[in-house]
Amino acid sequence: MALEQIKMPQLGESVTEGTISKWLVSVGDKVNKYDPLLEVMTDKVNAEVPSSFNGEIKELLADEGDTLSVGEILCTIEAQDQGTSQSHNPTSANAMEEKESSSDGLLSEKSKKARYSPVVLKISQDHGIDLNKVKGTGAGGRITRKDLLTIIESGNIPTKEGSLQESKLVSEERNNPIGTPTQTIASQTISPMDQTKPVENVSSLPGDIEIPVTGVRKAIAANMLRSKNEVPHAWTMVEVDVTNLVELRESMKDEFRKNEGFNLTFFAFFVKVVAQALKEFPQINSMWAGDKIIQKRDINLSIAVATDTALFVPVIKHADEKSIKGIAREIKELADKARSGSLRPDDMQGGTFTVNNTGSFGSIQSMGMINYPQAAILQVESIVKRPVIMNGGIIAVRDMVNLCLSLDHRILDGLICGRFLQRIKEKLENISKDNTPIY
Repeated sequence: MALEQIKMPQLGESVTEGTISKWLVSVGDKVNKYDPLLEVMTDKVNAEVPSSFNGEIKELLADEGDTLSVGEILCTIEAQDQGTSQSHNPTSANAMEEKESSSDGLLSEKSKKARYSPVVLKISQDHGIDLNKVKGTGAGGRITRKDLLTIIESGNIPTKEGSLQESKLVSEERNNPIGTPTQTIASQTISPMDQTKPVENVSSLPGDIEIPVTGVRKAIAANMLRSKNEVPHAWTMVEVDVTNLVELRESMKDEFRKNEGFNLTFFAFFVKVVAQALKEFPQINSMWAGDKIIQKRDINLSIAVATDTALFVPVIKHADEKSIKGIAREIKELADKARSGSLRPDDMQGGTFTVNNTGSFGSIQSMGMINYPQAAILQVESIVKRPVIMNGGIIAVRDMVNLCLSLDHRILDGLICGRFLQRIKEKLENISKDNTPIY
C-alpha cells in the first residue's frame, strides 16, 4: 500500500484557488476511485473533487471554509494499489510514520508548518499569532480556523518572537507548500482571504446583522477587486432603436414557446448579434497576457447569471455558429444549472467576451466590471419606450435600449470599440422577419 495525495485541481481557466465548502468523507472512511471526496467553490463554479484511488482516508489537511491554491494538498489516502498518482512526490506510509514520529512525540517545525492550511497561516500573520504556542483541536492536533478565531475573541493572543523572520518563512511555505513544485501563477495576486481583514472603522451595533464572507462571495470579492485594481477600465455607450426587434419577437414568441417548450428572449438576439460583430472585430475578442495580447480564435460568450447569493458566468461555446433558437436554448439550460447548483467546470471555461443582461432587472445604464482576463464586457440594458425625433422631424414612440461597453484600455482603444458598437447598433436596427432567421 502507498500513501497518496489528493490535491486542489484547477477548475477552469484563470482559476488559481478554491474554497472547501464541504467534506464528504472523514478520516478512516473507505473510498473507491472516482468517489466524491469534497465540494469545492470558486468564483466560477461549484464542483466535487473525486478520489483518484481505492483506499482509506488517512488525513484531511484542510478544513471546511479554507481556501487553497491549485496544487495544494487536500487529503491523503492509503491506496490499495499503486494506480496513477496525482502527486509529484508520493510518500510511502512507512516514511510518513517515520516523519511524524519523534522521541518526544512532536512534529518538526517544518512539517508542522506544512500541515497548516492557508487560512490558518493568513489569520496568524494578520494577528501576530505564534502558531507554536497554539494547541489545535483538529484531527491529529491540527490547528484550525476556529481555534484561531477563539483565541482572537478571547483577546489572549500568544505573540510571535522574531516576527519578521517568521513571516518570511510562513510566506515562503504558503507560496510553496511541501510537495508542490515552485511556480509563478500570473493571475494569483489577490487571495479571497485578503478581503476578510477587519475594517477598523466599521463595528456592529445592537440590532445589526453580521453576515460572514465565505465561499463564492469571498471569491467574487477577490476577483472584482483584482479586475478593478489591475485593469484600466474605460467606458462607452450607444443608444439603439430596437423597435423592429420588439415587433419581430412579439409576433412569434407564443408560437415559439408552444413549439419549442422554452421562451424566445430578447437576450438571445443580442447574444447572436454580438457574436457576429466579434467575427468582424476580432480585436475585441482578446485577452491580456502580461507581455502579449492573445486574440482568441473561438467566440465563446460568457453570460452573467445571478442567484440569490452569487453571480456565475457560464459560457456559450462557439456562439457565432449557433442559431438564435440554439442560443436561447443554451441560455435557459445554463441559467437553470446555475440556479440549481449543477454547473460543471466545463460549463464555465473558455469564455472570451462577456454579455451581461442587466436590463432584466430594469437597469437603463451601468458600467460593468470586466471579467478578467477578457478585454471587455457589454451590458445590455432595459428596453424602454421613449419619444424619438425621426427623419423629417416626426416625433414617434420607439423601443430604445442602451448598450454599455466596459473595455480594458491596455488592449483596446476607443476607435475600435466605437466601431464595434456601431456595427452592433446597425445589425440590431436592421432586424426584420425577412433577414433575421431564428432557426
